[in-house]
Amino acid sequence: MALTLDVVTLGAPDVPAARRFYSTALSPAVADDDDSVNLDLHGTGRLTLSAAEGLAAEPVAAGFRGYVLTCVVNQPTEVRTLMDAAVRGGAEVLKPAKKALFGSFSGAFRAPDGAIWKLAAATGKDTGPAAESPVPTETTLILGVAAPKASKAFYEALGMSVDRDYGSKYVDFHPAKAAARLCLMERGVLARDAGTTRDGGGFPSMILTHTAGSREEVDALLASAAAAGGRITVAAAQTTQGYSGSFTDPDGFWWRVTH
Repeated sequence: MALTLDVVTLGAPDVPAARRFYSTALSPAVADDDDSVNLDLHGTGRLTLSAAEGLAAEPVAAGFRGYVLTCVVNQPTEVRTLMDAAVRGGAEVLKPAKKALFGSFSGAFRAPDGAIWKLAAATGKDTGPAAESPVPTETTLILGVAAPKASKAFYEALGMSVDRDYGSKYVDFHPAKAAARLCLMERGVLARDAGTTRDGGGFPSMILTHTAGSREEVDALLASAAAAGGRITVAAAQTTQGYSGSFTDPDGFWWRVTH
């Protein structure tokens, strides 16, 4: 039993507009249902856009929402291609795409729905022909937390396995197959890295989902979250979508565990 980041759900005030933006900027496979849009990020995670469950309702966080989504591609030209597509779709550039630390290449933008995205390549120089429609090799969610070491201990208690650990600077976890990678950074450091300020408060308009293999796994993960310092926000129960419950981590990020 281990927590995995299977779906990131973002609140969108205008779901059709958000669908158009992400379809243009990230070229995902798209599936719609009655009240949401589900985007497959080419096997590197799933993104859902929803106006349901209060995700697009006030009080949504003003200013920095406390997280950054990262799309990793192969080389700098692909970062520029995605950044240009995002700008054409109405994104606000927070950091122009350019060479970054340790030979990498990155840029950041705020999507029309308010979510901040970072586009990155591990190399600062193209190594071959760039894809005309780049797709992510990895998708990550970086949470801005008060104390990365404490947050690391919380997620380890839920079965996550640490990949890279730079103490209070940066921690990430091994992603499950077809799931997004979860990362932790101090909130102020993350905001600066994305080209914005740390100021902000309120609901971040995001819910993270783990798809459990059984009802027993749902119950066990919720119990582990509560024992590790999280807060149960919705007790596990049978719903029209299945058996599920919810908790928040010590920094208030909301998780849904469902079977």
